[in-house]
Amino acid sequence: MNKLRLIIAREYMSIVGRKSFIIMTLLIPFLFVIIAAVPVGLAYINDKGSDMQQIAVIDETGRYAAALHSDEMYSFVAIKGDTVTNAREFYNKANGSLSAVIIIPRDVDSTGVINIYSEGTITPALVSSVRNVLTDTIQKAHLAEMGIPNLQQMVDDAHVDVDVRSVKWDEAGGEQESSTNAAMGLGFMLSFITYMFVLLYGAMIMNSVIEEKTNRIVEVVVSSCRPFQLMLGKIIGVGLVGLTQMAIWIVMLAIVGTVAGGALGLTGAGAGSMSPDAMAAASGADAGMMESIMRQAMSINYVPIILNFVLYFIGGYLLYSSLFAGLGSAVDQPSDSSQFTTPVILIMLIAFYAGMACMENPSGPMAIWCSIIPFTSPVVMMIRLPFGVPTWQLILSLVLLFGTALAITWLAARIYRRGILHYGKKASFADLFKWMK
Repeated sequence: MNKLRLIIAREYMSIVGRKSFIIMTLLIPFLFVIIAAVPVGLAYINDKGSDMQQIAVIDETGRYAAALHSDEMYSFVAIKGDTVTNAREFYNKANGSLSAVIIIPRDVDSTGVINIYSEGTITPALVSSVRNVLTDTIQKAHLAEMGIPNLQQMVDDAHVDVDVRSVKWDEAGGEQESSTNAAMGLGFMLSFITYMFVLLYGAMIMNSVIEEKTNRIVEVVVSSCRPFQLMLGKIIGVGLVGLTQMAIWIVMLAIVGTVAGGALGLTGAGAGSMSPDAMAAASGADAGMMESIMRQAMSINYVPIILNFVLYFIGGYLLYSSLFAGLGSAVDQPSDSSQFTTPVILIMLIAFYAGMACMENPSGPMAIWCSIIPFTSPVVMMIRLPFGVPTWQLILSLVLLFGTALAITWLAARIYRRGILHYGKKASFADLFKWMK
């Protein structure tokens, strides 16, 4: 045990003691925010920075072209259908000033088909804009042709936008506003963190094993300790690094949540109104929206979710890191590791995509089975946790996960103790099975 503790301490301090670890641990949360904001910013720049495109609208009916109004992206020019005999010739005469030509045929009322012609592929934004505007316009025209007085007004009055709000009961029987979107967002974030960092730390262990084997350092180390101790020490040491990072992030998140909640005057999960100072600092609509968002975010019971997240992270990390350590010992160069790591990475990708597929129905059969199967449960269960999971499913999933992780660790150790001293000849899957036996 003394040797194991030394190996764990050495692996842990060799990473945590670096300045790069401290800097990246503090910067990664901000990088996540930037990554999430980049697509929005790029989409805004793409919309605002593009030149306005001129679109000719040839309306053979003479009734619907006026409904297409110009905006920041498109300038619609209405043309009577009887003045143009050939759309292609009309497009060519424009000498490149037109981006597309829209044809509204005479029988559009019966067919509902509108054609857009261009030399290039039509952008989805243009198709969506034309479809939405003309669908609504043609529908109103049909209602007017029915000859029923005030029919359009009656249809507009009958239209109702239903606002569905999530309200759940707490243990005391009280009502609490919740948010399905907040639960989905939290589940996706935990799932992505589990997937990314299990893969990252597993690859870190593999690179460490390959480096020590290439430099022949491992031959000296195994003369003083057992190969199993060396492998387990690496796994535990790097795992503690991951838990340290997560603890720091949880503290940072708690501080940000407390400060934001205090600024809005929220003293608890079901706090009612904002403080007078906060109300005076913001407009009523924006303040009410922010208060609702904070209340929904604080309605989630984070304690059991974080505890289960840590357990599943440990189990998933132990399972996959032992695989990476065992497979890394079978190769001499990092370039030779892809033949062994590709199946493991594919399994992780399947788990991630299964989690994304289960977001719409976290209680469905696929979600239940994938959250119980050990190779997918660390990722898929993160999607289900914010929505609530039956206790028996949690217990069964954890038992299977840790049982499988221990079995994989034992098999990986059998590969590791032979692979670290295997040089020259490239190992194959047949060699791995032979070493396991």
